[in-house]
Amino acid sequence: MNDPKLVSETTTTPRIAENDTSLGRHSSGHQLPWSALLAMAATAFIVIMTETLPAGLLLEISDGLVISEAAAGQLISAYALGAVLCAIPAIALTRGYRRKPILIVAVSGFVVANTLTAVAPDFAIALGARFVAGAFSGMVWGMLAGYARKISPPAVAGTALTVAMAGTPVAFALGTPLATFLGTVTGWRATFVVMSVAAVALIVWIISAVPDASGQNRTAQTPLRRVVLIPGVGSILAVVLGWFLAHNVLYTYISPIIEHLDVGIRVDVALAIFGVASLAGLGVTGVLVDRMLRPLVLSSLTIFAVSTAILATLGSNPIIFVVSVVLWGMSFGGAAPLLQTALADASGPDADVANSMLTTVANLAIFGGGALGGIALGASGPGFFPFAALVMIVVVIIVVVAARVHGFVPGQRNRT
Repeated sequence: MNDPKLVSETTTTPRIAENDTSLGRHSSGHQLPWSALLAMAATAFIVIMTETLPAGLLLEISDGLVISEAAAGQLISAYALGAVLCAIPAIALTRGYRRKPILIVAVSGFVVANTLTAVAPDFAIALGARFVAGAFSGMVWGMLAGYARKISPPAVAGTALTVAMAGTPVAFALGTPLATFLGTVTGWRATFVVMSVAAVALIVWIISAVPDASGQNRTAQTPLRRVVLIPGVGSILAVVLGWFLAHNVLYTYISPIIEHLDVGIRVDVALAIFGVASLAGLGVTGVLVDRMLRPLVLSSLTIFAVSTAILATLGSNPIIFVVSVVLWGMSFGGAAPLLQTALADASGPDADVANSMLTTVANLAIFGGGALGGIALGASGPGFFPFAALVMIVVVIIVVVAARVHGFVPGQRNRT
């Protein structure tokens, strides 16, 4: 998620409040279910770690499986393809069921998939395992934000969602760089074994600490084709596609980009810089999203455009490269909560289904970033990626500017 790797609405909207009577029924007042929310944060952490591990270990994986770096990048594409094909069907089939058993099944899928990846004897088996992991990630991202909202009081829903999704930037800031370092020391297979063990521990945590919650009332379920036609949903999904595609052509192939620029910075260090900066971006977003969602989206995209322009033209200077990565991380750190907040506001009680569509589109962008990036790597070289990302972000900015009435609406969000 990665990825998607994604936050839903930070507060409940009137439409949600009128139709979802299960909100906050497990707690009252302003008391957060901290252990449950932190278990959800750990779930997001494992999902993002599983998604991004190959990005930091392209060389090790390519050597271990005797394939090219471009082919190794397809392990990320296979993961994304699994989410693209399975997220919407999985959420559509399970949205009426109780949440806790579904979450346990989803995390168990990561145990299986990461174990298979760790012991894969060849590239084909590794691709299949990554596809399975991506399929389960689609299930997680489609339900996690709504689940966190259901077990928390409406008055502190924003804080609850921030806590539940905090695992995403932590994975970018700390997890992936540390795993990259671990993979270079002990081998890439060992990192996937560690992820499997962590997922087993997480299942125990979920069983003991996370309360159950109901699914969506079957009589209130809007058909999928009508959800995508809700005003604003289409424009938001278009922004998700462009924004995440631009990000992933850079993130997936950061290793060859660094080698091309010859800046003398290790991949794990660059990923750590990006992750820490993304934490800062998330913090700013969490404080301001309810009051100025549209300005935050536009400013984040503009900063991203500036960072890609700097990287494309002056990135061979180590200091300027670091500045570019910092700007990139800060601009992308709040992307998930901004986009899912906008989507939840637009879709109301159908937020889980809309969120599965967002997950699908985001992972389609991840798939495209890996697949198209692999083609571009061979045809044009890694120096092409920053220019391509800049063009995509400019197009996305135009879409946001146009989506003023529905999608990215000016002013303070409606709140109960």
